[in-house]
Amino acid sequence: MLNVIFCGHGRFASGLLSAAEQILGEQHNCIAIDFPSTSSIALLEQQCRDALALLDHLQSVVFFTDLLGGTPFRIASTLAVQNSHMKVEVLTGVNLQLAVEMLGERNGENLETFRQQALDCGRRGLTSLADELRKPSKPRWLDGAPGAGI
Repeated sequence: MLNVIFCGHGRFASGLLSAAEQILGEQHNCIAIDFPSTSSIALLEQQCRDALALLDHLQSVVFFTDLLGGTPFRIASTLAVQNSHMKVEVLTGVNLQLAVEMLGERNGENLETFRQQALDCGRRGLTSLADELRKPSKPRWLDGAPGAGI
């Protein structure tokens, strides 16, 4: 099973993991690291190092970060390079759609396949109602009442 570290500005990480667990149920081998405005870069880096150490024996780790070039992304990227003995991937621009789909795909996937599936999911997941309604087949979610399903 691939292990996931969510890391982002504010309460992005804990909020994303909480929302994903509301949909999927409790997720094991997942850690959320928030970066509130009251924190420091040094503290965030230490929290990420601690999370990696906790998961080190499990080998494959994916960081889900919020913003390309942001502090959480830069720290995760630095740690991925510094920990070349581990299989560490950093994905950025993560949203709930991607988190939910990819948390369900992390059993039995190798890191390279997981990365490609996540990138495909991210491209597929950003859409609009107008574009969805133009598709030849009616979207399944259109049949449900508001709030029904997920």
